[in-house]
Amino acid sequence: MSKIILLLTLLFFPLQICYAQDQSETANQEKTSAQEKIPDSYTWDFGQVKEGGVSKHNFILENGSGKTLTIKDVNTSCGCTVSKVEKKILLPGEATTISVQFISKGYSGAVKKYVYVHTDSLDNPILRFIIKADVVK
Repeated sequence: MSKIILLLTLLFFPLQICYAQDQSETANQEKTSAQEKIPDSYTWDFGQVKEGGVSKHNFILENGSGKTLTIKDVNTSCGCTVSKVEKKILLPGEATTISVQFISKGYSGAVKKYVYVHTDSLDNPILRFIIKADVVK
């Protein structure tokens, strides 16, 4: 009788481990899928763009703090990217548009460029926005 109980235990225990691993993998896959669906408001992917063209996007920057936020400066990682901020002083809860243009002349393949927004925030003095493109001829 004890051999039967031991045999059943040995058969049943690996099934529990497999089931637990399957549940864990399913939870991880669901978490990854949910993360992929959440848009990143600091990144924009133009997808495929023709070499020599100009691509535009407007980022929205919202002041989520309880203090007035001042935008001191906006600059980019290269001359191929131009940016402009609509409003430089944001009261709590206000938002502004940061317009970005990517000029793809002279590029090919995957491109990633950055827009840096310098603020007077002690918590986040420099915000980085990212634009991506796949430049084709």
